[in-house]
Amino acid sequence: MSQPHDFPSLTIVDHPLVRHKLTLLRDRATPTKLFKELVDEIAMLMAYEATRDLILEPVGVETPLEHATGWAVRGKKLTLVPILRAGLGMVEGILRLMPSARVGHIGLYRDHDTLEPVDYYFKVPGDASERDFLLLDPMLATGGSAAAAVSSLKRAGATRIRFLCLVAAPEGVARLTREHPDVPVLAASLDRELNEHGYILPGLGDAGDRLFGTR
Repeated sequence: MSQPHDFPSLTIVDHPLVRHKLTLLRDRATPTKLFKELVDEIAMLMAYEATRDLILEPVGVETPLEHATGWAVRGKKLTLVPILRAGLGMVEGILRLMPSARVGHIGLYRDHDTLEPVDYYFKVPGDASERDFLLLDPMLATGGSAAAAVSSLKRAGATRIRFLCLVAAPEGVARLTREHPDVPVLAASLDRELNEHGYILPGLGDAGDRLFGTR
């Protein structure tokens, strides 16, 4: 991991496998099937770092030879919350690591004129105040959708939230940090900038379209 930037809440997950797979993901020639697989794999690799500071407690375990002390994540299980629709592509990879995690959903879309988020769906476990949340979206562009999703989680009672994305623009990180400085952000890459249409450069195109073959 590294932090070669001006955003204290942002961590870049720069593992060689993540960097390699992200390059394949950026390639405009990468077909939908491989794109889905790469998003899945990168999300799984990044989840190791995203869950690094989960609190553990000692538990007893009987090995085939003797009693031993092991470790278990303390408290409620982790909850994954993809921002629809592109965030769905990140869920399965993380669930392979933590199959008992709950999955909520937040539905947001970006108005193409104002570039601001419009919400249409919200569903998370009722005991949000007792849970750790991983908010998932492949892209952190303007930061509007991410900030709105965090606000929705906080209104539901969530206090422990991490935002996990594949590529981020400085503008999006700045906005999310400004509006929610308590939310750590993990990204595979901090890209250069947004273009006039609010797309990340160099980016990887529209993640939702590329995941679901609607480009």
